[in-house]
Amino acid sequence: MAYDGIITYAVAKELKERIVPGKIEKVYQPGPEDLLVHIHTQRGNVRLFISCNSSAARVCLTEGSYTNPDQPPTFCMLLRKHLQGGRITDVRQKDAERIIEIDIEAQNELGFSVCRRLTVEIMSKHSNIVLTDIESGKIIDAIKRISIDVNRYRQLLPGMIYKYPPAQDKLPFTEVDAETVLPHDDRALMARIAGISPSISREMLAGCYTSHDASVISVVPARKLADIVASIDDGSAKPRVYVDEGTPREFHITPLTEFEELDTVFFDTVSECVDYYYTNRVASNMVRQKSMPLLKSVQASLSKALLKKKKLSEDLLSAENSEKYRLYGELLTANLHLIKPGDRKVRVINYYDGSEIEIPLDEKISASANAQKYFKKYSKARTAIHEKQAQLEDNDRDIEYLESVIQNIEAADSVPLLDSIRDELEQTGYVRRRQKASQRKKKNRRPEPLKYTLSDGTEVLVGRNNMDNDWLTMKYASKTDVWMHTKDIPGSHVIVRLEDGRNVNDLQAELIYEAASIAAYHSKAAGSDNVPVDYVPVRYVKKPNGSKPGMVIFTHNQTVYVTPKLPDAKKEK
Repeated sequence: MAYDGIITYAVAKELKERIVPGKIEKVYQPGPEDLLVHIHTQRGNVRLFISCNSSAARVCLTEGSYTNPDQPPTFCMLLRKHLQGGRITDVRQKDAERIIEIDIEAQNELGFSVCRRLTVEIMSKHSNIVLTDIESGKIIDAIKRISIDVNRYRQLLPGMIYKYPPAQDKLPFTEVDAETVLPHDDRALMARIAGISPSISREMLAGCYTSHDASVISVVPARKLADIVASIDDGSAKPRVYVDEGTPREFHITPLTEFEELDTVFFDTVSECVDYYYTNRVASNMVRQKSMPLLKSVQASLSKALLKKKKLSEDLLSAENSEKYRLYGELLTANLHLIKPGDRKVRVINYYDGSEIEIPLDEKISASANAQKYFKKYSKARTAIHEKQAQLEDNDRDIEYLESVIQNIEAADSVPLLDSIRDELEQTGYVRRRQKASQRKKKNRRPEPLKYTLSDGTEVLVGRNNMDNDWLTMKYASKTDVWMHTKDIPGSHVIVRLEDGRNVNDLQAELIYEAASIAAYHSKAAGSDNVPVDYVPVRYVKKPNGSKPGMVIFTHNQTVYVTPKLPDAKKEK
């Protein structure tokens, strides 16, 4: 629970300094539980983002871009009616709770000045945004209406008197000073103090002597909490986000000992910190949620292809063992005089090696018909060999393609990238087309390959999916550029850009290994060592007619073995 009462306190203080007084110019509702408010202030225009999403409820200033629906929702229209053009007169935190109140002075339909209050309750699944009339205390509306069927104590419906959530019998964190005696147990601390999160309660005890007896008291935790609050008041707080392999794990305005081994990203303002944490965390969750069904569908297709390969291989092996049918036919033709009507088998001499061989017979047909039957089985088996081999080759290409798609899905880091992969799968027939797909406006997404810079300044481009791979290799790269790909391993196409007339022979060995390490990193073998990577000038890379996206053939290639690694230079998108 990162967004605790202390963060709420810091955000409310920052907003009071930044948006009071400020004029509300636009109100948008990009999501069912989100608001985006454009505010004109004396220091310039800012955008206030408010969310009551159960997993990402927050209030902060934002620089992010959001897509608004074509038709504004009802609650958005109501806020525009009551707040647009109004002046923000105050922003404050309610006691030590995760509640922020924004007071606005606006005009009603008759031109009279009225005072409204936008109350944001940040309470996990009970989070809400409520607009009330300050004078009467009545609710104008809430983004999530709560009826008596849901909550008997507190209803949030238009026309009802707004009632705060039930108060807890705790000491507000703002009233804790350095001399306050507190229990030396993290759970007891949370039960005693209002507005602190589990991570803060543990941080208050970090480095302190911990007793199993919760009755033991100390002023050390109180001093730490008082210092945290003081850092907000004097502006010395350093908001930070703790990141684990690119995914935000926790954030706060004070160091958290339990996360000190993770990467730390510092920010100048608490809004920047909050916005970074939730934007990246929500994006990661959305990518994960959207990739799972797509990945499951492709894996199912891959399983079918692997099963088909097994069956084709068995059929091919059986067909390759068909030489005995030719032998049976020849021996029967040579020994027709030995076969009597109704015989079920016959023993004859194999004139190729002199051994005796027993041949099964169909007693319902003649000896010559049995011989012709074996010749037909032999002929059919020989034909099947060519057909099964062709089918097996096609199936192997399907397996190679599906494995590359799985690698692209697992490496995708954005929803638009996953959408482009889905479009690719729809075009190749592996995923059913979405309803009304023909009516959707197709935007020509320009491929955006990843960009890296080698130690000598040479640019390296990496495709992010198979459609991008085709564009990068077959359309964007010049004939003298160098193409790289992991050998017989699913991965991205990598292009080493060579300008000023340079060719592959001008690349130093160190640069080839450096670029090959990038290709290995963007492949299924990213976690392995000694990965083989093929490289060749782009002129020798061809795309067969009718082949699937990302599938190419090449000649004149050389191979190096590298450890997957990205260059020290910063990656660009």
